[in-house]
Amino acid sequence: MHLHILGICGTFMGGIALLARANGHRVTGQDANVYPPMSTQLEDQGIELIQGFDDDIIKELSPDVIIIGNALSRGNSAVEYVLQQNLAYTSGAQWLAENILQDRWVLAVAGTHGKTTTTSMLAWILEYAGLNPGFLIGGVPENFGVSARNGNNPFFVVEADEYDTAFFDKRSKFVHYYPRTVILNNLEFDHADIFEDLGAIKKQFHHLIRTVPGNGLIIYPQEDNSLKDVLSMGCGSQLEKYSEQVTNDGWSTNLISESSQSADDSSLADWSSRADGSVFEVYWNGISQGIVRWDLVGLHNVSNAVVAIAAARHSGVPIKYAIEALRKFKNVKRRMEVKGTVNGVTVYDDFAHHPTAIATNIDGLRRKIGNEQRIIAILEPRSNTMKMQVHNQTLPDSLEQADQVFLYLPDECANKFDDTLELLGNKGHVYNNIEQLKSAVLAHTKKTDHLLVMSNGAFCGIHQKLLDGL
Repeated sequence: MHLHILGICGTFMGGIALLARANGHRVTGQDANVYPPMSTQLEDQGIELIQGFDDDIIKELSPDVIIIGNALSRGNSAVEYVLQQNLAYTSGAQWLAENILQDRWVLAVAGTHGKTTTTSMLAWILEYAGLNPGFLIGGVPENFGVSARNGNNPFFVVEADEYDTAFFDKRSKFVHYYPRTVILNNLEFDHADIFEDLGAIKKQFHHLIRTVPGNGLIIYPQEDNSLKDVLSMGCGSQLEKYSEQVTNDGWSTNLISESSQSADDSSLADWSSRADGSVFEVYWNGISQGIVRWDLVGLHNVSNAVVAIAAARHSGVPIKYAIEALRKFKNVKRRMEVKGTVNGVTVYDDFAHHPTAIATNIDGLRRKIGNEQRIIAILEPRSNTMKMQVHNQTLPDSLEQADQVFLYLPDECANKFDDTLELLGNKGHVYNNIEQLKSAVLAHTKKTDHLLVMSNGAFCGIHQKLLDGL
């Protein structure tokens, strides 16, 4: 069968393309922006990519089914052609559910933050245990080098996004997946272009919870009141919750089975950690199971690891194997990825685009490097929610631990962040030209500085520009 994907270079749709190709389908695709790394990954798999949405391409290719990404809407020339010609079409999430997830044990990772990293950890743990899981991840985990694969039955790990499915299906993508194991990392307001308020997002999470079977497991942080609200709407599955406490010596957490449906009333007990999270010890029933020493840092990543261990345990992987796996976990591209170090200055690339993610990343880096070295935050606030000025008042607090802050605001964003800049004070700088931004950052940079670049887009290749300038 010939599948043609509109919006193929998004991380989710690119993963759909890889899965379809691996299942023997001919796959082609169109997108407005065809560029690495997704374009390279797809072309390496023999998938033909076409720049732009010229509807003549669809007529020429004459595919059997069109898969339409959620970035496309009415008015797009290719979408209008599909509708006018009454061609067969579906969404990526629906195609995934009907063609890949049927009869699989689906492990879904949902939440506002940490989905990609946690999904990658979980897939790697199952891989290390010899289970060869399938997966679809909204990024490229370095342990695998690809964002999606079929794997062997029964296990399939999926990053469960709450964003809407398509212009013709406004439900969250994750309601299509029918998981047996669910991680709920956290829940905050985001995607203001889709959801009118936090209550609307809670409703979609409630719909996800309603699809989990009675013998399924939901893992969540007990301090998250928004997730408590979701679960209070109704839940018929087993639950495990974990708690976190920050202490002078590090952090501790406790994962507890709370459902009467669970035969195991014991707890995956605490982990304790070095202050930067680069070393932590895992306990079960008060007995140490082992120590993880890895390259990742930050409280958020240790929490991600704990829930990944819990989800893997639900699918039968002993904790000791999960610990061994995490010692060899290599992270995900664009998640605090070191792009290079020149003359003592390190440049990082990170996907953070929400104040909470920005704050936790800077906190993790600060804990790692201490207070003697400087963090220069370079931020492109390009998400739809950012551009709608939803986070203007909270963004400065998230950047508190950075020594200097540079914002890239192209003309369409001019004056949208004036209140943010006012709250940042003297350490805030704004530029609307990428070359001027580069020059200003380099002029402020000193030896041993850490340049933390944050954006959910390509950011005009600023990372390499900085490295070349250094």
